[in-house]
Amino acid sequence: MDKSPLPYRPCCGVMLLNRENKVFVGQRIDTTMESWQMPQGGIDDGEDPEHSAFRELEEEIGTNNAEIIARIKGWLFYDLPDDLVGKVWGGKFRGQKQIWFLMRFLGSDSDINLNTDHPEFNAWRWVDIAKVPELIVPFKRDLYLAILKEFQPFLEN
Repeated sequence: MDKSPLPYRPCCGVMLLNRENKVFVGQRIDTTMESWQMPQGGIDDGEDPEHSAFRELEEEIGTNNAEIIARIKGWLFYDLPDDLVGKVWGGKFRGQKQIWFLMRFLGSDSDINLNTDHPEFNAWRWVDIAKVPELIVPFKRDLYLAILKEFQPFLEN
């Protein structure tokens, strides 16, 4: 399938840090390979990316008890692998364009509940920032490296 005429799906993502500066990652339910990612999801028509980010946290991890530390300057893009184009998101998109937020988690681990209305993760953990790119599916690795680069000035404190 030629993906060049397809648009990118607008999306937001959250790099959620705990008090020890570890990053939240969830293991995806919908894949056979071990696939971890940070919370992310589509931006609804007319929705502000910031609102979307908090909504996605609530939908994916059961809580949005967090505060924004930073936001990337512009959109980051990734393309789906050819074998997934036409199979996800109703076949309407070639990949995603994403706005990412760096947030501090203000709750406790007991607030995190993956048993939401539409579960996306079957496990979660806090990981060292440097480990995040190693855990992600290969086609999103460059995107995650770009996110870490954008947020680096805020992660050194």
